[in-house]
Amino acid sequence: MEYVLEVKNLEKHYEHFSVKNVSFKIPKGYIMGFIGPNGAGKTTTIKAILGMLNISGGDINLFGTPVHGKNSHFNEQIGIVMDSPFFVEDWNASDIEAAVAPFYPHWDKGHYKSLLRKFSIDQKKKLKDLSRGMKVKLMISVALSHRASFLILDEPTSGLDPVAREELCDLLSEFVTDENNSVLFSTHITSDLERIADYITFILNGEIIYTGTKDELLETYSLVKGSLPEISKDQKKLLIGTREYSTGFEAMVRTSDIPKLPDRLLTEPITLDEIIVFMNKEGKSNE
Repeated sequence: MEYVLEVKNLEKHYEHFSVKNVSFKIPKGYIMGFIGPNGAGKTTTIKAILGMLNISGGDINLFGTPVHGKNSHFNEQIGIVMDSPFFVEDWNASDIEAAVAPFYPHWDKGHYKSLLRKFSIDQKKKLKDLSRGMKVKLMISVALSHRASFLILDEPTSGLDPVAREELCDLLSEFVTDENNSVLFSTHITSDLERIADYITFILNGEIIYTGTKDELLETYSLVKGSLPEISKDQKKLLIGTREYSTGFEAMVRTSDIPKLPDRLLTEPITLDEIIVFMNKEGKSNE
């Protein structure tokens, strides 16, 4: 299998936070969701991948080539969509094209205009006057117009309405129908990832909790509900991130551990959002 990105034992140390031994890889032709609570290390990892900061240790390979600081020769192959536009607020879509197109030898003017029409973006409207959703669509249009084969998205769907998110997810799914294209998609809206992601990397407190296929992660854990008095002390040790209520409890559990629990408990499939919440709660309870 060929990988567009390989991160091996990445470390970045700050005074009060560190990313530690982060390792994951993205096969060509797939979408990887990058999940974790705020402050978990997602943006730090993405900045390291893009050569935007000096790492403390580890290795990063993009397209099979090591990343060492800023690498301009990667720019054309990578499309970046961050949580907010990095263009001048007084620019319109035409101004943005005039500013960025010279940096990309394969800039496709016709494709750019086609995407602007598809997303109903007014070319004369200044960036500061566009809605949050329109700004994201504009950044996507720029990324796709220089024929990037690897899209890196850092929280682009925050604040988007369901229709705009649906359009973006459809676009990403269409993008990876070309087996040479890949996506790293960091988002708090995990329902989008449940729909389109092939792989998931879960980071918590600067460390990787899981990296692998989305389906395997969702099958590994289950949601369990019931009455705590029914559970023995040893059985309680199997519960992850337990929430106690006046009427009972709910917790996450490894699916393989369900037979070890009382039959009277209710078990349900779990969501990515619930996995993040219960893992984060468990981590805090162990501090």
